[in-house]
Formats: sequence, structure tokens, C-alpha cells
Amino acid sequence: MSLLPEIPSAVRRVAMISVHTSPLEQPGTGDAGGMNVYVLETARRLGERGVEVEIFTRRTSAASAEVVPVAPGVLVRHIDAGPYEGLSKDDLPGQLCAFAAGVMRLVAISPEGHYDLVHSHYWLSGQVGWLAADRWNVPLVHTMHTMAKVKNRSLAQGDRPEPPGREIGEEQVVRAASLLVANTEIEARELVELYDADPARVRVVPPGVDLVTFAPGDRGTAREALELPQDAELVLFVGRIQALKGPDVLLKAAAEMVRRDPQRRRRLIVAVIGGPSGSGLDKPRALQALARELGIADIVQFVPPVPRQELARWFRASDAVAVPSRSESFGLVALEAQACGATVVAADVGGLPRAVGAAGVLVQGHDPAVWAEQLLSVLDAPDERDEVARKAVEHAQRYGWERTTDELLAVYERACRDARTDISAQDEGSARLLELPLAEAVIP
Repeated sequence: MSLLPEIPSAVRRVAMISVHTSPLEQPGTGDAGGMNVYVLETARRLGERGVEVEIFTRRTSAASAEVVPVAPGVLVRHIDAGPYEGLSKDDLPGQLCAFAAGVMRLVAISPEGHYDLVHSHYWLSGQVGWLAADRWNVPLVHTMHTMAKVKNRSLAQGDRPEPPGREIGEEQVVRAASLLVANTEIEARELVELYDADPARVRVVPPGVDLVTFAPGDRGTAREALELPQDAELVLFVGRIQALKGPDVLLKAAAEMVRRDPQRRRRLIVAVIGGPSGSGLDKPRALQALARELGIADIVQFVPPVPRQELARWFRASDAVAVPSRSESFGLVALEAQACGATVVAADVGGLPRAVGAAGVLVQGHDPAVWAEQLLSVLDAPDERDEVARKAVEHAQRYGWERTTDELLAVYERACRDARTDISAQDEGSARLLELPLAEAVIP
């Protein structure tokens, strides 16, 4: 249900740009993650409000149709830019010109004023969105999702830093955008402090959660469906497998847990749900090797990314969900887990304090011994865990996608209103200039 009063919208059609990852991809592997969910969920709900959304993304398979309707009023348009396969995200800056040209060719047949606004997601899309918005004379709204300068301050040992070219590209997008959307107040502050963003052009709009799919349920029923022992202690990691997300921290913590209490090995299960991504693609089996090295391969299950309904089942089956990220703009997986009644143990970094709130456990740093202690305190206190789960559901209920869409639509309206004001001011200035005598109208 909408949280804002219904008002006639000046925004009729939005071009969303998501160059490096399609909202149709399964989150949890490759470059697909929370951003994919964000783009698709907000587009669907904008469509329900009567706002047409066209999402432009790079074609990564010859089997992908040029246009894919995904919901009433929502289309995904695939653009050819470089080879379909074999390109990593780091290779894509070299394909931005081709992608932008494909977008321009596609839209060239549309009437003037076809789009009211461009909303770009991630810096690569911001580069294309900058050009498109300028070409179509419409405002550009941009959401970073992650930022190089933030990630580079929180690198895991041996992880690759983001290149200087990305930092420069992000700075350019920050300057070009009409309005910037931050997931949290912390991200808004980082935009101002690290990228010199104008605070007046930054709006905080937290992501949401699908409260229909991610909802509480019976733990025993979930475990039976997943063929898990009813008496197991189940700790989950859900996300892309790369150093930034910290799955190694959880495995080292699990090893410490069984070292302290060898009997725990008989009932402890650590499930890692996701696939290699980013720097994790360099050594896609590194986490399995770490489990063997730590002597816990027998208690760790590696599960490929699963559909959302099944993911919700895993959350319901869990005793704890660990989110040991080293950097996180928000942490959508934490909120999805809480909506299912899971106890979340998360790193106290980035947007995770906002996502988790007071309805979970926040851990300072990434010391496996500290994480082991926090996880043990959750596993050994089932009554307290149930109380935390109740608070988690209440907390997540405040973050439905309807609220996100309400606030995002308000940002769109503001961007379009400001753009109209600027154009009116320019027109008035031009009119006054034309009224002056020729000698006075000449600009020295």
C-alpha cells in the first residue's frame, strides 16, 4: 500500500540503465546481486503506478530476445555491445561507447520527449545515462549501489583494488547527475565527503524487501523440504562468493567453533549459497579449498544460487544468517533474512547497521574468533534467538518495496520539476536578452 498521498505524476516514462547486469539474471553469482533485485522490484511497482519503465542492459547471450516484457508497463531491452560471453565487468568500460550507440539508435525512432527521466544504476550505467539524459534533454537520477573509494578502504588481504579509472568515472557521474539516490544516510555522507557531491542533490531512499516471498514460516517444515536434520545448527552465508563479502570469515569462525567444542561438529552445518563473482572468479574453488584446509569440509555445504522462494525456505530453516561483508552499501540479504524471521549476525559496516537495525547482532571487525563467539552466543540461546527473530520480522515490515517506490517516485518528480524550472529560467533570460537594444544585447 502506498505511503504517500496519490498525486498526478509528471513522470510517465522512465529509461532505466543497468549496463553490466540484467535484472533478469539470478542473483548470487557473476555480477548479479542486490542491485538486480532493486531494479526489477522498483520497475514493477512503478509500472503498477502507471509509469512505463524501459530497462536497457547488455546482451550476454544470443538467445536473449531484443525486448522482454517482464510486467505490465515494464520492458527489458537488450543492447549489443561487445561479445556476448567472456567479458568481465572490468572489461566493460571499453564497450560503453558501443552500448550508448545502441541505445541511441533504438530510441532515435521515438518521438521527442519520449522519456521524462533517466535513472542509471552503478557507475558504468551512469556514464551512459549522462550521455542519454544530455541528448534527450531530461534529468539524470543516479544510484551508485557501490563506490570504488569506499570499497578500496575495506579491501580484504590480497584482494584487487578498484582501478583509478573507476574512481574518476564515478566522480564524473556525481557531477553530471541531477539528483543522486543513496541507500542510507551513511552512503549519502560518503557521496558528499569522498566525491564532493552537493548535499542538496542527494536523497536517501532505502531499498525494500518482497514481504510476500520473504515471510516467516515454520522452521521444521522448511528443514524437511530442504532435507536437513531437524536437530542441526544451521548457519547460512548467502551472496556472491568474493573476498569483499567475507565468506572466508565465516568458515574460519566455524573452524574456531568446533575447535572450542569438538562435539559441535556432529550438529553444525554451514551452508554457503551463491557463486563466484568479482575477484572470486580468479580462484573459483578457493573457498572449498579453505574449508578443507581448516578441516571443516564435512560440515560445509556449497549450494548454487537458488530461486527466491527456495532462498526464503533456507532463511526459515536457519539458526543464524551471517553477513560478514567488508563493505556493503545496504545489505539486502540481511533484510530478506529478517523478513523470514532469521537471526542475522552482520558486520558493522556500511549500510548494514541500517538494514539490520536493532533486530540483529552487529559485529565489530572481521576477527574469526570474535565472529565465533557471537555466533555461539546466538546458537546457545534459543529463547533469546526467538525474541530477536520476532523483532526482525517487525523491523523488516517497515521496508516494503512499496515504500521504496513511493520515495523514489518523489525523487523523480523533484528532478523533473527542477529541470522545468531551469528551462523556464533559461527561456526568461533569453526573452529578456531579445528585448534589449542590439548594442546592449551583445555579450562582451
